[in-house]
Amino acid sequence: MDSLTTQLIPFYKFAIDQVGVGIHAIDKNGKTVLYNDQMREIEGLTSIDVEDRSILEVFQFEKEESTLLHVLSTATPITRVKQTYWNKKGREITTINDTYPIFEQGELIGAIEFARDITALERLVYQPLRRYNEPITLTSITAVSESMRLVISKAKSAAQVRMPLLLIGEAGTGKDLIAEGIHYQLTPPNDQFISLFCHSSDPLLVNKFRDELKNVSNSTIFCERIDLLSLELQKELLHILQTSTGKHNLFIASVGTDPIDLVASRALSRDLYYYFASMTITVPPLRARKEDIAPFVSDYLRRLEDRHGQGKVEVDRKAIDLLTSYEWPGNLKELELLLDEIATMLPMESKLTEDLLPVHFRYKLAVQDKTQVTASDFLLTSEKELMPLDQYLREAESYYLQKAVEKYDGNITKAAEALGMSRQNLQYRLRKLRNLKQD
Repeated sequence: MDSLTTQLIPFYKFAIDQVGVGIHAIDKNGKTVLYNDQMREIEGLTSIDVEDRSILEVFQFEKEESTLLHVLSTATPITRVKQTYWNKKGREITTINDTYPIFEQGELIGAIEFARDITALERLVYQPLRRYNEPITLTSITAVSESMRLVISKAKSAAQVRMPLLLIGEAGTGKDLIAEGIHYQLTPPNDQFISLFCHSSDPLLVNKFRDELKNVSNSTIFCERIDLLSLELQKELLHILQTSTGKHNLFIASVGTDPIDLVASRALSRDLYYYFASMTITVPPLRARKEDIAPFVSDYLRRLEDRHGQGKVEVDRKAIDLLTSYEWPGNLKELELLLDEIATMLPMESKLTEDLLPVHFRYKLAVQDKTQVTASDFLLTSEKELMPLDQYLREAESYYLQKAVEKYDGNITKAAEALGMSRQNLQYRLRKLRNLKQD
């Protein structure tokens, strides 16, 4: 090593730890040789955790899941890969990664990855939901029940008043759809619909929102689940809203339950509640408006026909009866996800029948009815219902893991301990099952 290289080493080390991206490098055996401060912050690890250890040992995922190992084996760069995972501190992190092979005199000696933390950016969505490739308007929202017709009526009134508005309702009830529907009901119209997902107490979230809001005007801004922010960040959010004057922005917020109870339990700032409390709309849970289920299924299938040019699909009465008998703890979102799963089988069917309802859904019905559930409940009794073994095992595993996570109120660490596996392994299995469903 020449004297110039030796002289530059401290500068290299300083630069590596000061750059705004995470850097992780491994040698040709998969052992960590470089792991900078930013990567430690992203992944919640320390140098002791990773030094001279295989990344498979550190992160406990499958070899094919690692972009570093893939690049090491193929000697081909992989760029702009988005990854979302839980780090060792229990935070959900989203990064954009660029990974490159490293050569010395033509010989592959390792691989290096650069990770940009975009977690805060991911929680800010600057365009309206385009689930059906069309705007979500108040007229397009399924509202057959009297309670939902009242919600739509109040939403139209709120659009005329253009004052801060609070939407109240359980997770999955469609508060985001109501907020977007109000946006498209405004006269004159606002330019854009922006969502701030307040599902974290990360200061970066509110700081990013403050910076972006400086350049935003004539927009509808939906602050989703403000009760999930810490009280300190709620105070900062209120200050941002109060000082954002003269730009003709409409602010809408949502909470997951009665705001009075939230204020009493110190989960919601009294002052932030008062800011939005001039107008409130309570969106009822799906179990309280089951007459909306059959029309929603019909609307979903109609959109499926329009989007994919698929033939008309009828709905069997028995299937609707089963859907209606379920209590839907996940509300409209749970129903929509179930229909997404069923939709993968519909191109080969002309009718949505009981047989197309997934095994895990029928199992949940049995549990709800408080019947004794045994292994025999998973046995398929008709030839039409028979499915490949791997598909059956995936559904059983998916249901079991979901129930474990639900049992511990979404705490991945506790669920993993109860299942006798690592947090990383549980996250990997859940992500893999989710990807299989999407495929």
